[in-house]
Amino acid sequence: MNRDPLVTLPPSLTAPVAPATGAARYVLGIDGGATKTLAAVLDLHERTLRLGHAGPSNEDAVGTRLAVKAILDATDQALAGANIAHAQLAAAVVAVAGTDTAAIDRHLHATRSDHWIVVGDVVGAWATATGARPGIGAISGTGSNVFGVGRAHRPEGWVGRTWRAGGWGHLLGDEGSGYWLGAQSIVAALRDRDGSGPPTALSDALLAFFRSPSVEALAASVYTTPLTKGEVAAFAVETSRLAHEGDVVARGLYARAAELLGTQIRAVLTNTGLTGAFPVGLIGSAFRAGEVFVAPLSDAIRAFAPEARVFTVEMAPVGGSLLLGMRACGCEGALSGEELGGLIDGALAAGD
Repeated sequence: MNRDPLVTLPPSLTAPVAPATGAARYVLGIDGGATKTLAAVLDLHERTLRLGHAGPSNEDAVGTRLAVKAILDATDQALAGANIAHAQLAAAVVAVAGTDTAAIDRHLHATRSDHWIVVGDVVGAWATATGARPGIGAISGTGSNVFGVGRAHRPEGWVGRTWRAGGWGHLLGDEGSGYWLGAQSIVAALRDRDGSGPPTALSDALLAFFRSPSVEALAASVYTTPLTKGEVAAFAVETSRLAHEGDVVARGLYARAAELLGTQIRAVLTNTGLTGAFPVGLIGSAFRAGEVFVAPLSDAIRAFAPEARVFTVEMAPVGGSLLLGMRACGCEGALSGEELGGLIDGALAAGD
C-alpha cells in the first residue's frame, strides 16, 4: 500500500520566497466549511481587512457547483468591500473542508486565476496554529482532522515532512468531532433506553433538542429523515453542558474523544519526525467545551510529547489562509499573528 503523505504543500508555499516589492498589497484568504464560508481581503499597506460571507463550501456536503459558488460569492463580497478587482490580488489561498479538494481547485482555476492556491482546511488550521511553521494543527469542529509539518533539515527550505491523519468524513471517521460527539450521544441514549448502558441525562436532553417524542423515534429519524451532519453535530453543545454538570456518560464521551484525537496527533508526530518543543494548536467549535475536552487531550498528547505546547487557538481559521497568502507573495511576517488576529476579530465584531 502507498504510504506517502496524504497531503503535500504546494511549491509556492514551501520554496524560499524573495521579499516582495511594494506592488504586493492585497491578499485574499478563504476559510470554507460545512456550514459557512468566510473570505477576507487584507490590505497590507493600509493594514485593513474586509470580509465576505456565504453558505457552505464543503464539497462533500453540498457538491462541487454549490461549493465553488459559495467561495466565489464570499470572495466577490470581500473584494467589493475592499473596492478592488480580483486581478489586484497578490495572492489568494482557499482552505476548504472536504475529503477531496481537487474538483474545487480545477473549477476555481478555470473561472478565476491559475495563481489561486487551494488547500484543505486542515492546512489552513495548521498555519493558523503554528504561524505556518513546524508543528501540528488539530481541527475538531463539525468534523475532525489533524495535520502537521516537521522541521526541515536542508538549507533551501523551511518545510520538512508533512502528514495528515483523520479527515475521512463523518461516515468513516471524524473521531472526536462535534458530529462524533453528537452521534455518540444518541448511541448513549439508545443504550440507556434498552438497558445495555448506564442512565444518562443525555437521553432527555436529546428529546428536547430534537423535539422527538422518544429515543426510539429519534433513532428512526436518523435513518428516515435523515438528520444532517450539522444537525447531529449541533447537539455537542448539550453534551458539553451536561459534561460540565457532571454527567458521567457525557464526560466519558469527551475522554474517549480525546483518546481518539490524541491517537491521530501521535500518528502525525511520528510521521513528521517532530521532537522536543513544538506547538499543537487546537482549532474548532468542539474545543469550546473547555477543560472537559482540552484537559484529557492535553494529557494524552503529553504522554508521548512531554515538551509539546498544547493550546486552544484564538485566531479565526481564515487567518491561516491569509498567513499562507502572505508567504506565497513574499510578504511573510508583514503582520504579526497578534495584529492579524486583531484585524479579523475587529472585522467580525463589526459585522463586516
